[in-house]
Amino acid sequence: MDGIKREFEGKLTVIHIDVLDPEGKELGRIFDFKYTPTFILFDAEGEELWRTIGAIDPSQVRQSLGKE
Repeated sequence: MDGIKREFEGKLTVIHIDVLDPEGKELGRIFDFKYTPTFILFDAEGEELWRTIGAIDPSQVRQSLGKE
């Protein structure tokens, strides 16, 4: 995740959520994620484009951002 954050700095906002914090638990309910790690990519309007559970494939992020 840190590599993706560095690679797409300024083009992608990465938000880490602690699912043990009360706010993280609430966001888990809102966005319906039950497993960690869960990565959700949203478009500029806040619509979910896709999600993945577990390891993230950087090429999927690049492709979604038109960088591959």
